[in-house]
Amino acid sequence: MSTGRRVVRTTCRLVVLGIVIAVAASGCSRRADVEETLRDRLAAADEVFRSRDYEEAGGIYEGIAESALAEGDTVAYVEACAMRARSYLIVTRPEEGRPWLEKAEARADASRPLGWSRFLGVRGRFEWKAEENEQATATFREMFDYCRENELWSRAVDAAHMVALTGDRDERFEWAKLGIEMAERGDLTGWLGPLWNNLGWDYHDEGRYDEALAALTRAREYHYLSESALPKLIADYAVAHVKRKLGRLEEAEAEMSAVFEWANRLHSDGNEEAIEWMGFGRWELGEIAVANGRLGDGLGLLEHALTELEQAGMPNWDAADWEKRNARLDELRKSLP
Repeated sequence: MSTGRRVVRTTCRLVVLGIVIAVAASGCSRRADVEETLRDRLAAADEVFRSRDYEEAGGIYEGIAESALAEGDTVAYVEACAMRARSYLIVTRPEEGRPWLEKAEARADASRPLGWSRFLGVRGRFEWKAEENEQATATFREMFDYCRENELWSRAVDAAHMVALTGDRDERFEWAKLGIEMAERGDLTGWLGPLWNNLGWDYHDEGRYDEALAALTRAREYHYLSESALPKLIADYAVAHVKRKLGRLEEAEAEMSAVFEWANRLHSDGNEEAIEWMGFGRWELGEIAVANGRLGDGLGLLEHALTELEQAGMPNWDAADWEKRNARLDELRKSLP
C-alpha cells in the first residue's frame, strides 16, 4: 500500500471517528440537558411542597416521574416517586402514597446518593406515621450517616431533625442539638427555625418552661426570616403559650390576642389553614381567662375554640389531644356554681 493510500484511509478513519465522537458528544450533551431540566423541575416542585401546596406539588412530582422514566433518569425517577408518596402521606392518605414509595424502592440504589437519601427520608416518614418509631429512628440514623458521608448536608440535618422527633427522650435532645450544630455550621438558616422549635417543644413536654421559652424564642427569630405569614404566626403562638405556662399571664394574653387576630385575618383572606390557629389561639385565651378567675368567659372561649378545631379536622389528625381538650372542658363545666 502506498503512503498516499494510507493517508487517505487514515483520514477517512479520523473523519468517521470524529463523526462518532460528535454524535456521542451530542448524546451526552442532550443527556446532561435532560438531567439538568429534571433537576430544575424537582427543585421547583420542592419549592411548591415547602409552600404547603401539597396537591399541586404531588401532581408536579408525578409528571417528573413520568418524564424521568421515559428519559431513563433513574435518580430523578426515584426522587420524584418518593416525594409523590410523601405528598400523599402529609395529607394523611398513606394508602395512596405507599405504591409510589414502592416504585421508588424498586429502583433506589445506594450508589446514587440523591435518589437513595431521598428514598430513606420518605421511608422513615412512612414508618414514623405508622407509629413504628424504633424502625423510623433506625432509618433516619442510617440516612444521617449516609448523607454525612456523601456531603449532603441539608439532608443530613433533615435526618437529625427526624431522629429528634422519633427517638426516645435522650435521643431527642441529643439529636435536636446535633441538628442545630450542623445547620449553624453549614449556614442552613432554613433549618434552624424547625430545629429550635422542636427542641423548645421537647423542653416544654418535660416541664422545663424557661428552657422552652429560650429555644422557642430562638426559633421565632428564624421563622421570621420566612416570607410566609403562617410560620411567623405559629412561632408567636408557641412563645405566648409558654409564657402562659410560666404564669406570665398579662404578656401571654396580649401576645395570644395578637396571634388570634392575625389568624382571623388570614382566614378571612382565604387561608383555610388559619382556622386551626384561630382555634388554638382562642383556646389559650380561654385558659388565661380561667387562670384569671373568669370561669364563665373562659368556658365560652374554650367551647368556641373546639368548634374551630373540629372544623380544622383535629379529631382526625390528633384524636388524643381532641379528647384531652374535651375532658378539660367537661372538668371546668363541673366547676360552675
